[in-house]
Amino acid sequence: MKACPTCSRLYPDDAGFCPVDGASLFNASIVPAATDPDDGRVGELLLERYQVRRVVADGGMGRVYEALDLEQRCNVAIKVLHPEMTADAVQVQRFVREYEVSRQLGHEYIVEVKELSRLPDGGYAMVMEFLFGEELSQALLREKFVSPARLVRMTSQIALALDPAHQNQLVHRDLKPDNVFLCQTPTGDRVKLLDFGSTKDRKAGAKQLTVLGTTIGSPHYMSPEQIQGLDTLDHRADVWALGVIVYQCISGSLPFSGSEIPETLLSIMSREAPPLGAVSAPKFAIPKKMDLVLGKAFKKTPSLRYESVGALADAIGWSYGLLGAHRQWATDAESELAQVIESRTQGPSHVPSFPARPNLQDDFFGDADSLSEALSNPSGTRSGQFSKSSAVGSNVGQTGAPGIPRSGVSPWVFVVVFGVVALAVALLVLLK
Repeated sequence: MKACPTCSRLYPDDAGFCPVDGASLFNASIVPAATDPDDGRVGELLLERYQVRRVVADGGMGRVYEALDLEQRCNVAIKVLHPEMTADAVQVQRFVREYEVSRQLGHEYIVEVKELSRLPDGGYAMVMEFLFGEELSQALLREKFVSPARLVRMTSQIALALDPAHQNQLVHRDLKPDNVFLCQTPTGDRVKLLDFGSTKDRKAGAKQLTVLGTTIGSPHYMSPEQIQGLDTLDHRADVWALGVIVYQCISGSLPFSGSEIPETLLSIMSREAPPLGAVSAPKFAIPKKMDLVLGKAFKKTPSLRYESVGALADAIGWSYGLLGAHRQWATDAESELAQVIESRTQGPSHVPSFPARPNLQDDFFGDADSLSEALSNPSGTRSGQFSKSSAVGSNVGQTGAPGIPRSGVSPWVFVVVFGVVALAVALLVLLK
């Protein structure tokens, strides 16, 4: 490893200078660790192995440091609980759960955790792989929008990370841009999901750290059942959260918001997301079908949402005209995905064709899973399968497109009218 003598950042052996301050880099063994008057841990040797180099970030639960692993000769991230959190038994248990769940899942798109130890001062430290890149929240703050190819690749990788967790009855419950880390590679972003401390373990007999009725999560990304603190919450809460992230990446704004947190929660519970093209001038063309795709992710009734994160990722890719499924797109080069998407989504930016309906019960309008699936996958193939008729670049959004009713009139209207006519005929017969 090499180190910057100015800022103490650590870099791979092939790096020549620090991009932060432009200083030349030297072997880390000859660059002394700096000290920080505001933090006594900087410059110390933790657990007789990790030489703390600098503070990376400060969060609600703990502080993250960059350190040099003197045994493995690599840099690591060390998350240390704040003293007030160490005194809270529930927060300590959440910290331990974050470690245990991350170790249990051990996925290439989930941050690797290496060690959880008790410090001499009574604190708790979790050692993780050090990631080069940035959180999705930082990318959105800088760029506001995410390109279609980058979005498809990112959501595909998130699906590959979360679907196995969901099959193991583990719900992340705090999926948001802050917890989606993007590591830059020559072929595009490589996702690393962070912070499984709020995970809900739905397995029988699993210890629950949340009191029934307690709300856990980040307000803008919470599903209706999460807001209510329902014990029935399952993996479809993560499907909702990913839908919010996708909406934000496409439109540059959140689908549900308010001036205060209560207003935001009310919006989630009682309103529909505005059509994507009606929010602001998008930077990239938006397939007309994307409103239908996200509309299914935002169903207030969990059973009407996509059955998995992978199914949502597939629907997003198909909306951009891609063939195949998310498992393939996760590793396809971003540049290659961009070429295919551009060739199949030529035309003006999205003009909303499907106005939001009144926010009544989801099933009042007959929005059964079969109809929603037809809207997201015209071929009728299951998630992970594909046929040429699944391509969604030719007639999606046009009147008479597969799975889309020609009339905007609810089928309930016809049922009621038919019933009234039948009753009138019956009365006439009796009167005779």
